[in-house]
Amino acid sequence: MAFFRKKKEIPVGLWMKCPACGKMAFTKTVEEKLNCCPECDHHLKVNGPTRVKQLLDEGSFEILGDDLTPKDILRFKDEHSYEDKLKKTAAKSGVSEACTAGRGTIDGHPVTIAALDFTFRGGSMGVVVGERIALAADDAYERRAPLIVVATSGGARMQEGALSLMQMAKTSATIARLREKSIPYIVILADPCTGGVSASFAAQGDVTLAEPGALIGFAGPRVIQNTIKTSLPEGFQRAEFLLDKGYVDRIVNRRELKQELATLLEFLAPKGKPEAVAATPEAESPEDEPAEAAS
Repeated sequence: MAFFRKKKEIPVGLWMKCPACGKMAFTKTVEEKLNCCPECDHHLKVNGPTRVKQLLDEGSFEILGDDLTPKDILRFKDEHSYEDKLKKTAAKSGVSEACTAGRGTIDGHPVTIAALDFTFRGGSMGVVVGERIALAADDAYERRAPLIVVATSGGARMQEGALSLMQMAKTSATIARLREKSIPYIVILADPCTGGVSASFAAQGDVTLAEPGALIGFAGPRVIQNTIKTSLPEGFQRAEFLLDKGYVDRIVNRRELKQELATLLEFLAPKGKPEAVAATPEAESPEDEPAEAAS
């Protein structure tokens, strides 16, 4: 009489497959490596809260704009309504929008941070995403704290139409104010960063870092190739290609990113020296004195 041992059930989510090399790995091992493949070091996509946790000092994060949630202003509908899609995505992702913004510290340096989330509607930029970026920029301006933005997006959110496109101008204008006080603005480009995000606040950094292999550009390479009817250079629009062309300042492995930011902040905004962060535009030079004062 044959006896068969009962098959053990493997817990769901215990293993995961790398989309780059196809190798299987323990999910816990991948998480310990900050969501990088232990075999090929492919940088997997992470959500906004995970980004914040990876970059900020433990327990230092204070969220901004969490009360702002997207609305179906245009009553957009295809197979399903935009409102239903928002509810489904929020339930699946565990976040209310494709941007997590707040304040905290990196190695003791006060910063304001905004991290886009590709797991929420492809990181697309709608009204609330634009508002949270603007809130982060305003907070950095008021506190004279460096602003750090992690940009990963498929572009503007089509379900919000022109209202989405308006966020390009709004975010760019609010970030431009930081130069009035010489407040550092650091951008981290993650895979992918395309469309309206790449053409607005993601392109304004004083220092622009990128993760290895990140796709960065306005339109995708296939769209460009089909439009101009010619082949593109190898690695076109990848972080390494853009580093060679001078668009990116440095490519940084995710496991070294927090230390890289701490080093930059120590140079751009030393702890205990707020004057190193903020210039004083109110102070006039002798050449700018009024005529009556000069006389």
